[in-house]
Amino acid sequence: MIEKELKNKLDNLTKPVNSLGQLEEIAFKMGVIQNTISPKLPKDKRVYVFTSDHGIVEEGVSAFPKEVTAQMVFNFLNNGAAINVLANHVNAKVFVVDAGTDFDFEEKDNLIIKKVGKSSKNFLKEKAMTYSEAEKAIEYGKEVAEKAINEGADLLALGDMGIGNTTTATAINHALGISIEKIIDIGTVIDDTTLEKKKNVVVQACKNHSPFENPIDVLSKVGSFCFGEMVGFMLKCAEKKIPFVIDGYPVTSAAHLAYKIDPSIKNYMFVGHVSAVKGHKVILEEIGLNPILNLNMRLGEGTGAVLSFTIIESAIKILNEMASFDDANVSKGQE
Repeated sequence: MIEKELKNKLDNLTKPVNSLGQLEEIAFKMGVIQNTISPKLPKDKRVYVFTSDHGIVEEGVSAFPKEVTAQMVFNFLNNGAAINVLANHVNAKVFVVDAGTDFDFEEKDNLIIKKVGKSSKNFLKEKAMTYSEAEKAIEYGKEVAEKAINEGADLLALGDMGIGNTTTATAINHALGISIEKIIDIGTVIDDTTLEKKKNVVVQACKNHSPFENPIDVLSKVGSFCFGEMVGFMLKCAEKKIPFVIDGYPVTSAAHLAYKIDPSIKNYMFVGHVSAVKGHKVILEEIGLNPILNLNMRLGEGTGAVLSFTIIESAIKILNEMASFDDANVSKGQE
């Protein structure tokens, strides 16, 4: 089996066993994904930033007005955001996916319009979307991933942007059974009063919509369009056996939903970083994956995910380019 061959190759490189820690874990996982002891370096690296507006911002849970979502989309398209800088640095392409932004954008090469609707509903007062809209969002996400893969993309990252997204993420995770105290936190900087309001809104909304029958039911009741499309994107990547890297708390919350739908997706999923948002680590532990980086970041956009690309590539190079004990005529020492 490929797992045994990979382990043997890693253990026979000129180093003490497991001394490169997580680099070895990443190299092993990439080898398993590609089913080879000599995995190829990615040639077409991309990050897809999913954007939508969230009706829950009507409850005053965010520091910024919802108009910032569309404004940031223009910033992404004009190559001016942090994700553009970091993606350029690692030679990755940036694509923006409009899943439900309350603005009509003109067609552009790096903008993918997959709008399910113009903003989800205020889930404190009603369902965020219908069940069929939730299914549609997942299907749209699958279509985006399939097109990318058919075009040759072989390492993908997911980012997100949308005012109110951490409130939505918290509601999703609370609906999936996570204690509110473990995950309630600021996204952008808000004061204590707003944070308490955010907590109360999430708790009350989940009570209003309980019980939740399945992950798609959670998405329809307290999710939003970009979360649904990220879920579909991840599921399609796993189906096609293409590695993908998740970013911070909102993206990981979408991954939590996708994991509940199909636990095998974790075999193709890497975690770019652990963010400074309190709930992120909690959800990563729930899924059972370790982050690659810890830089105290909380921006989103896919920034932490693309930064990890160089680490993933370094791990592959270790496996492919490092000499074995036999090749280097180095004594291996005691087993």
